[in-house]
Amino acid sequence: MTPHTIGRTIIVALTLAFAGAAFSQAPPSRSEVAAPAKGSAEVLKGTWVRPDGGYRIVIDGVGVEGKLDATYFNPTRLPFAKAQVSQDGATFRIVLELQAGGYAGSTYDLLYEPATDRLKGTYYQAVAKQKFDVFFVHR
Repeated sequence: MTPHTIGRTIIVALTLAFAGAAFSQAPPSRSEVAAPAKGSAEVLKGTWVRPDGGYRIVIDGVGVEGKLDATYFNPTRLPFAKAQVSQDGATFRIVLELQAGGYAGSTYDLLYEPATDRLKGTYYQAVAKQKFDVFFVHR
């Protein structure tokens, strides 16, 4: 073997060794994935379920100026006309408004409770002109 061939052989062997090590590692568990920074609205991302009826809010992202990429399911998919989060100190307030189907003008006004990982607040059913105390659990 020439020195040039030996060098190539070593490079190929090292490349295969590193690639093998990378592929043999299991993906990180949920506990190993970094949690959102404290005070970050990213903690709101995910699926939220209202236990009293199975209604769901799915928050896929938090955009500029607090705009939420969120969808409502009851059980079919309904878009929010407005989906916004604001922050006062450590408290996140979410305001969601529906205009689709029989929900024209119905709103959720929710606060995030970090100790219980819940969204808690009121639901205003505009058609019936009634307010309900509600909460959502994070799934």
